[in-house]
Amino acid sequence: MNDTEITLIDSARLPTRFGEFTAHAFKGVDSGIEHLALSVGDITGDDVLIRMHSECLTGDVFGSCRCDCGPQLELAMEKIAAEGRGILLYLRGHEGRGIGLAEKIRAYALQDTGLDTVDANLALGQAIDARNYAFAADLLHQWGVKSVRLMSNNPLKAAALEKAGIVVKEQLRHIVPSNAENEKYLATKRSRMGHLLD
Repeated sequence: MNDTEITLIDSARLPTRFGEFTAHAFKGVDSGIEHLALSVGDITGDDVLIRMHSECLTGDVFGSCRCDCGPQLELAMEKIAAEGRGILLYLRGHEGRGIGLAEKIRAYALQDTGLDTVDANLALGQAIDARNYAFAADLLHQWGVKSVRLMSNNPLKAAALEKAGIVVKEQLRHIVPSNAENEKYLATKRSRMGHLLD
C-alpha cells in the first residue's frame, strides 16, 4: 500500500559520526508504515538540500556490495551535516525498489544466474520499480519546503517531486565508487532506467 500522507509522531536529537541531526518519526496514514527523516538547521523555504533514500537493509545495514545504497546514505549524511541545513528522508517500504525484502532476495538469486536487476524483477512478476514518493512530498509540504536541491541520480525522484508541487532547483548527481560486485547493477541503472551515472 502506498501512502500519500504521513503524520509526525515525535522528534529527538540524533548525534552521529557525521554530526548532530534531529530524527523525526512519521507514520503513513494509510499503510501504518513508519518512516524517518533526519534534519539539520532551518529546513523551511527554498533551496533545501535533500536526499530521498529508499530503504535498503542489505546495503544500509549489512554493507552489501551488490548495490551502492549504503555508501550513498553515508555520503548524504556527510553532505547535509557539512552544509548545516538539509533533510534526509529515509523511505521505508521501498526495499528492492518497492518489491519487499524477500522478493529482493529472490531477485538476487536470479541475478546470480545472469539476469540484470530489471529482468530479475520481471521474471518474478514484479514491477521494475514499484516505489511511490507521494508521502515524501507530503512531508516536504508539511515542513514548508518550497524548492530543493535533490541529491539523486534517479530522474523519477525529481519528476515525482515536481509533479507534487515541490520545485527541484537542481538535481545533484550522487555518485559513490563502484566495485566489482555492483558494476553490472550500476550499468543497468544507467542504460535501462535512465539514471545519471557516468
